Amino acid sequence: MQKVAVVCHDAGGAEVVSNWMEESTSFKFMSLLAGPALRIFTDNLRSANCSNCDDLDNLVAECDWLLCGTSWQSSIELDAIKKFRSANKKTVAFLDHWVNYEERFEIGSKLVLPDEIWVGDHYAFQIANEKFKTTPVIKVGNAYFNKIKNQFLDLSSKGPQDKISCLYVCEPIKEHAFLKYGDARYWGYTEEDALEYFLTHRLYISNHIETVVIRPHPSERSDKYNWVLEKYGDEINLEIGGKLSISEEISNSVLVVGCESMAMVLGLLADKVVISSIPPGGKCCSLPHKEIKSLQNVVRKNNASAV
Repeated sequence: MQKVAVVCHDAGGAEVVSNWMEESTSFKFMSLLAGPALRIFTDNLRSANCSNCDDLDNLVAECDWLLCGTSWQSSIELDAIKKFRSANKKTVAFLDHWVNYEERFEIGSKLVLPDEIWVGDHYAFQIANEKFKTTPVIKVGNAYFNKIKNQFLDLSSKGPQDKISCLYVCEPIKEHAFLKYGDARYWGYTEEDALEYFLTHRLYISNHIETVVIRPHPSERSDKYNWVLEKYGDEINLEIGGKLSISEEISNSVLVVGCESMAMVLGLLADKVVISSIPPGGKCCSLPHKEIKSLQNVVRKNNASAV
């Protein structure tokens, strides 16, 4: 039985890789984990035959090939790709999103590409093939999405509601921009800008939004958005989310809003209305899913109809 090295840091990659491992019974696994991946692997792995490793050289020596996620917060996956390729062992990176593909493989000005790139859906397959002409791209399906869809089916669905509950899913946008480009406003907006744009324009979506649950990203502090409660708490019922699972918080909502988070795509899987809150001056939402609406467009249409 082949032994597969698994290296992950960021939450998105950890979700797709760990759930793929749970469905793959013909391998043994040895993992080197850091950051949000530590908790996610603990939560997700039940049946996978997996042992832990804390040294990359040992991982290369013990395993037959590498499967990793991709990260913007860490170089752990790219370091592993370099080590395994130097040892003439196969390397595979699983892309968990639909944006910033080339950036995920950059160290300085150089691309560190694996032997294969795996993706979970046709959107990612198309984008990755356009970006990486000489690297094989393989669509293997998305075990994480399969699990989430099953969870939505298991959760009790609510009937039509007079009042709308909204889940706002956050991302560390300015941290990512500063780390990569040295400019927190590189993309023309920050996570605070987008959240305030939504809160100040929410009535353009519906005047029946009763509750907004603000869910920090897994890499963010749980108290990062407490300031919103003080600034807008008198206007609308606001809560800080993250106490329930993402599938539970999406299931409890009618509307899912964010910038370009994977959680917005999970909202589509649950047949929720999904809206991007990127404000004017910010770059366009890079998610390719046509079902995602733009709050800017909603505002423009409302203003045009009022003239």
